[in-house]
Amino acid sequence: MKRAKHKKIAIEDRIFYSIINVIMLLVLVAVIVPLLYVISSSISEPREVLQGQVFLLPKGFSLEGYKAVFEDSRIMTGYANTIFYTVAGTALSVFLSICCAYPLSRKDLAGGNILMFVLTFTMLFSGGIVPTYILVRDLHLIDTRLAIILPGAISAYNIIIARTFFMTSIPKELLEAAQIDGCGNLRFIWSIVMPLSKSIIAVLALYYGIANWNNWFSAYLYLSNANKYPLQLVLKEILFGSSTSMSASSSNSGAIGLDALSESIKYACIMISCLPVWIMYPFVQKHFVKGVMIGSIKG
Repeated sequence: MKRAKHKKIAIEDRIFYSIINVIMLLVLVAVIVPLLYVISSSISEPREVLQGQVFLLPKGFSLEGYKAVFEDSRIMTGYANTIFYTVAGTALSVFLSICCAYPLSRKDLAGGNILMFVLTFTMLFSGGIVPTYILVRDLHLIDTRLAIILPGAISAYNIIIARTFFMTSIPKELLEAAQIDGCGNLRFIWSIVMPLSKSIIAVLALYYGIANWNNWFSAYLYLSNANKYPLQLVLKEILFGSSTSMSASSSNSGAIGLDALSESIKYACIMISCLPVWIMYPFVQKHFVKGVMIGSIKG
């Protein structure tokens, strides 16, 4: 009887895992196919891309799109600005998130539950774009680099993940032992908590890094000086400018070639903006899964 029961459970498990594997395979295909299409289109012959001949494998080989993009002097400026916004913004965001999350994880923090309610409330309701713009304007941050870094410096979601990590991974007994030895709160955080929190720091750095790298809307709202534009906004300007110039010359005999080059520029822009994030991810991946799983055990 027991053997039959175990056999039945094993069959049910196999069915369950088979369904999960099929679902994950479909998700993988949904991610991989567009990615391969963009990569193939960016290095294919422009005319093949324009005619819709490219699917998963490139047709011919051409770097005309990349050449056209990198010939624009704004690209390097945009790269430098985006790297600055990403590095400075991520460092500030991780620092502020840890400064908020660790005290909230302590049960001896007065008013901790009220602060958590206020923090969670901001995930559901916010002032909106217009009040935020007025606030940034009144702080005299319009057309400054701080306008890109400060308004989104803290994420309530990331603070909750970090708080949960500290609650589940930093035992109370460790704090008590440190206090007996005369260790203060700041020394405890720096010497004990931080070395034990590499995984959650990696997760926060990845989350904030990707958000800062892709943050073009803040620049679109607050910046008017093109020398401060991040890469994404520069690429938007290049792409829009190339499309406009192609349309203006559509009556010429080379209109088809110009339209084809415009398509190549579009996919080259996508690759240029995504490649640094793909390069960065393997270096934090080993900490990523552990940090997210530990940080999501409790609310």
